[in-house]
Amino acid sequence: MHRDPDCIFCKIVSGEVPSFKLFEDEATFAFMDINPANEGHALVIPKEHTPDLYAAPDEVLARTVVTAKRVATALTRTLNPDGLNLIQCNGAAAAQSVMHFHIHVLPRITDDALAMNWGLKLGDIDAIGRLAERIRVWI
Repeated sequence: MHRDPDCIFCKIVSGEVPSFKLFEDEATFAFMDINPANEGHALVIPKEHTPDLYAAPDEVLARTVVTAKRVATALTRTLNPDGLNLIQCNGAAAAQSVMHFHIHVLPRITDDALAMNWGLKLGDIDAIGRLAERIRVWI
């Protein structure tokens, strides 16, 4: 299993850096975020170092999402939040601060003022259709 010796998340998995572990299996690790946006904010990571969504093998992604669901269910039963976000960021422009694939499991409270929800604004339908055609070529 590949690990990056300079990656904080790899260090958490190996026990070099302490964490508040929630769950661990052979492929994934879940722990509390020490910079929580809301109470219960947790992170789910694959144990294998992979920098982002694009580099992650499909099996790694699948296992990580299954663990995220498990953690989300436990957080919901514990805290009974008004809602819950699963957030996954790729690249600095998308607010990825640790270059190790991870999913934020973020309980939400009505009017918590977290600036991640954007308003609905109808786009240019013709332009959206043309863009969809260009994207489908790569799928």
